[in-house]
Amino acid sequence: MNEAATVGTRAAKNELHDAFAQVGKALSNGHRIELLDLLAQGERSVELLAGRADISLALASAHLQALRRAGLVAARRDGNRILYRLADDDVYALLASLRTVASRLGEADRAAQRFLGAPQEAVSRADLLGRVRSGDAVVVDLRPADEFEAGHIAGALSIPLPELEARLADLPADVEVVAYCRGPYCAMSPQAVALLERAGRRARRLEDGYPEWRLAGLPIESGRGR
Repeated sequence: MNEAATVGTRAAKNELHDAFAQVGKALSNGHRIELLDLLAQGERSVELLAGRADISLALASAHLQALRRAGLVAARRDGNRILYRLADDDVYALLASLRTVASRLGEADRAAQRFLGAPQEAVSRADLLGRVRSGDAVVVDLRPADEFEAGHIAGALSIPLPELEARLADLPADVEVVAYCRGPYCAMSPQAVALLERAGRRARRLEDGYPEWRLAGLPIESGRGR
């Protein structure tokens, strides 16, 4: 059958919707959602992704291949390593939309509360941008150093969460600390705020995380920073 003969047919419509469904199938696993979240922080090797997601190397590789077949991630070879990245910014937008829709489910909402703890007051991106420019806040990036070096909020201080308590002296005592990490469902920020408040510091978390800040076109830097 030639192409013109398929236009508007049920078979062609089914084929189209099945093609759309391939992306949904690729997202139908929690580990794959986490891998996309990790890749939103920057390009990563399979080995590092497996460690961060706490899964085996073989399982991480299989999930990444499924995401690649669906067009959600891309890969390149770097010597003996394969490095993965999000295919484009639309992929993170899709992940954010999925989370928004899923948040309507009671199960997802309860799981988020168990993981993140009690709700905390958050700082908006616009508010934080103004406060950083006026010197009215110090911004702390809680992610691992390699994620910070790949990209971070301009002017942020890198203090990975496991180091925060030992490095309280690095933070000015008279300025509020705004903590951020990977996104709105990252537990590092609420944990850091709780720790800082116990230490008598004023602290709040950013409303989301680095990927949202970058996609909003706000100032970012890469490298080790301060």
